[in-house]
Amino acid sequence: MGSLQEDTYLYQSVADSSPCPTVKSADGLYFTLESGQKVLDATGGAAVSAIGHGNKAVIDAIVRQLAAVTYCHPGYFQNTPALELADWLVKSTGGQLSRACILGSGSEAVEAALKLAYQYFAELSPGSPRLNFISRRGSWHGCTIGALSVGDIKARTTLFEPLLLKNVSKVSPCHPWRDMKEGETVEEYVARLKQELEDEFHRLGPETVCAFIVEPMVGTALGCVTALPGYLQAMKEVCHRHGALLIFDEIMCGLGRTGAQHAWQHDGVVPDIQTVGKVLGGGYAPISALLVHERVIRGLKEGSGMFAHSQTYQAQPLTCIAALATQRYIQENNLVENARCMGKYLGEQLQLHLREHPLVGDVRGRGLFWAVEIVQDKATKAPFDPKLNIAKRIRSRGLEPGYDICIFSATGAADGWNGDQFLLAPPYTVQKEDVDEIVKRVAKVMDSVWKDIEPVVRA
Repeated sequence: MGSLQEDTYLYQSVADSSPCPTVKSADGLYFTLESGQKVLDATGGAAVSAIGHGNKAVIDAIVRQLAAVTYCHPGYFQNTPALELADWLVKSTGGQLSRACILGSGSEAVEAALKLAYQYFAELSPGSPRLNFISRRGSWHGCTIGALSVGDIKARTTLFEPLLLKNVSKVSPCHPWRDMKEGETVEEYVARLKQELEDEFHRLGPETVCAFIVEPMVGTALGCVTALPGYLQAMKEVCHRHGALLIFDEIMCGLGRTGAQHAWQHDGVVPDIQTVGKVLGGGYAPISALLVHERVIRGLKEGSGMFAHSQTYQAQPLTCIAALATQRYIQENNLVENARCMGKYLGEQLQLHLREHPLVGDVRGRGLFWAVEIVQDKATKAPFDPKLNIAKRIRSRGLEPGYDICIFSATGAADGWNGDQFLLAPPYTVQKEDVDEIVKRVAKVMDSVWKDIEPVVRA
């Protein structure tokens, strides 16, 4: 929701309408607030700050660019930072994807991906009936109208339901902890999800489906749910057999967050279109990008030869140099490998210290992207009454002096409306002592919140 502060500032907060503390400065893993309190940033915002705060190499690169050129119209001029960033992005896929389109926010990238998918078919066959998109329940793709339409966080979409696209349908996510049947094997579960997608193609008419959009690892909506082995390949097989495109939204889970440069590389399943963001600029610039397979590029070449999309701040030199410097720092310091190693350690420590906690139903994740789902009943996995605001309590308690940790809280993991979860996504620069400190502070927060609500639960 939102609150008006100091008359002129429309403050957006999906958590609550109370005033938030003001950050005075940030360095490494820590914020310093106006009050003087130091807060450990265990989330990097929304899994954004991949190299921590105040990185000198990135800041110096931005300052040099400020002295050169900060803006030129992307329709009239090219600029070196944008060209170098596009080249870096394509190389990061091992050449599996062949072009990059550099944009602004993650929501903008999703909108552009939907438009590109539609244009691909329109170029190949004017008047193409491929207008339908399939997405998944329990997904999140952004706040703009198209992105909201393919997403599924009920608290964020319901108000705008009358505005949302009517050519979007949804199938089940790959969420084994909640949705696998008793006695069902991984292969059987994946086959069931594959059949569900197949059935949805036939319900819509296979020739009318433009694309299936999926997060290879779901972030906010479900809480760090990783696709099971074989799932992504099964989804791709259905899409390509029916001539539709496969879009991977890696805005939150991509560019090293999972311990691989791209989340799809864990499974070796290459999409037709991919979105990246958040980690791309690492918190130093608002920037996102599309990565596009050559088959889609060939389709455009057979038609107009161009992607009919442009934005004022597309490929801005200043944001591109910030992203390029961030990615080079990650690469030169082998930080994706550190994310993999420290992520494994983080997962082990979370399991060790939180798995048996009275509030905890599941601990899950990959790389430096982990979530804890809160349940009232461990056996039935029933969530708490939303009126208890468990996720909000955890986040708010963490920011209190004496706890001093920023935790990313979210709701709706159980059914879109109900359920509480929180995410941890520290920077790739973390070491074991940092992980230990994060887990210690999180456990302290959890114990404190449980002490508050235990009388209510036991009543």
